[in-house]
Amino acid sequence: MTLNATIAKVTDRIEERSAEMRGIYLDRMRRAADEGPRRAHLTCGNQAHAYAAMGEDKDKLAGGRTPNIGIVTAYNDMLSAHQPFEKFPEVIRAAARAQGATAQVAGGVPAMCDGVTQGQVGMELSLFSRDVIALAAGVALCHNVFDSALYLGVCDKIVPGLVIGAATFGYIPGIFLPAGPMTSGLPNDQKAKVRQQFASGEVGRDALMKAEMESYHGPGTCTFYGTANSNQMLMEFMGLHLPGASFVNPNTPLREALTVAGTERALEITALGNDYRPVCDVLDAKAFVNGMVGLMATGGSTNLVLHLPAMARAAGIALELEDFDEISNAVPLMAKVYPNGLADVNHFHAAGGLGYMIGELLDAGLLHEDVKTVAGDGLKLYTQEPKLQDGRVTYAPGAGTSQNEKILRPVSDPFQKTGGLQQLTGNLGHGMMKTSAVDPSRHVIEAKARVFQDQEEVKAAFKAGEFTEDTIVVVRFQGPSANGMPELHSLTPTLAVLQDRGLKVALVTDGRMSGASGKVPSAIHISPEAANGGPLARVKEGDVIRLDATNGTIDCLAEDFDSREPVSADLSDNGHGVGRELFRAFRENVGLSSNGAAVVV
Repeated sequence: MTLNATIAKVTDRIEERSAEMRGIYLDRMRRAADEGPRRAHLTCGNQAHAYAAMGEDKDKLAGGRTPNIGIVTAYNDMLSAHQPFEKFPEVIRAAARAQGATAQVAGGVPAMCDGVTQGQVGMELSLFSRDVIALAAGVALCHNVFDSALYLGVCDKIVPGLVIGAATFGYIPGIFLPAGPMTSGLPNDQKAKVRQQFASGEVGRDALMKAEMESYHGPGTCTFYGTANSNQMLMEFMGLHLPGASFVNPNTPLREALTVAGTERALEITALGNDYRPVCDVLDAKAFVNGMVGLMATGGSTNLVLHLPAMARAAGIALELEDFDEISNAVPLMAKVYPNGLADVNHFHAAGGLGYMIGELLDAGLLHEDVKTVAGDGLKLYTQEPKLQDGRVTYAPGAGTSQNEKILRPVSDPFQKTGGLQQLTGNLGHGMMKTSAVDPSRHVIEAKARVFQDQEEVKAAFKAGEFTEDTIVVVRFQGPSANGMPELHSLTPTLAVLQDRGLKVALVTDGRMSGASGKVPSAIHISPEAANGGPLARVKEGDVIRLDATNGTIDCLAEDFDSREPVSADLSDNGHGVGRELFRAFRENVGLSSNGAAVVV
């Protein structure tokens, strides 16, 4: 199938824009790779320290003739998605020994849970944790004793941070091993309904607690299609997972067999063998374009609009918001997974999942097939489905047809002709809106603004009964420089209640919403942010704002808007408490949200 003209044009533009930066990056990676296996350059004393506690593996490590895998793990047992990683190193070491090789836990990276910190002060550390994770991965791998790496991470900032680390050490082959989603619990739409009932005072906290515990009930990722599961999609579309690895439940025989298979593949692709596949060759412009296509086709998380540019920059590639916008206009929405529909990721996987989607998109010319992946050459490998045979992974052709067209549809008959994200530009700045879950009748809203400095002010106004007409809710001073750009997801139930009462409402903010932002129109990531004098700092109470996701515009209609002086806010309280003191340097040096809101790249 001929490559779609828009996909080809965007790819060419990215490659041209990135040529100098990418050239410098690849030259550095080639020179690092030419030095040969890393352990060969350590002194005997260096090596003795690295192998001292390795018991039966000491001789193989000291000999340097077999590969040594570095494990970078985000394990902790507070996150349901990361708790299964506790036993992965044991499985990996055993699988490596069975092949005559070795594996070591190189280091751990932090993994915070946005579900725990939603609406809390700790959320102000969330986005910056991505950069900390990249730094921690760098510390883990700097010991220079590894021939390949296995990255154990799943959730919101963890995978992007690990990808930044993996790209920085791009001369080392690397494979990402997921843990999989938890089994289905209370349906997500029922959970959302209880949240709205609690927000409006119809039920008490006991009913809310019961619903939340029945929804988030076991090990694995949350089952809605938020950032964590969007990350897993991304790793398959970009060729960093084994095919079909994303949505196999934790603690199942197939999940463990995929971990063994990933270990064996990590040994096969080192520079010591005949199929050297460094991360720098996997993460090229085509891989990132494929990732953006997957984001649009699945209706994935808006957070990836922040993460993908940061990840790409670490690999010498420059992505812009216009790339997301043009790809979104060319790629159909093929999936309906909560909050875009009623199904969860387990239902999506059973309906055909990523393998079916990749096959459809390849046949339609909407993906680059000619890419290098950790599994081999060509993205068509990712249309296969992993099976368990005699305790080992084997691959068979995927179903080839959707098993449930209420969840998953072919390219020829999609849920929408365009993808799930819309770029917004205007006199209020530059931002994005997730449209896939928003009713088309709400894609254009023109209303008076109510202006707030944080989400608690919005909730207080709601409880006081102040929202009685169509309203654009502006929540400013929520950008990365102001307070670390926390998600404002706890506003979703409140705004959804107003919408269900018949009002037209929308959110406009320089902060973030999660992948579960849902049915309320939300213009997010507005840049430049208010704390840096951006246009949101000139909005006044009662200004009429027009949000037009159909034409991709966002404007304040006040005649004197451009001549106003921006207001400032007292942000001193953002600098202390719950660890915020430690992140002052991050707030002072973070880049624009339109470029990924990154510190280390």
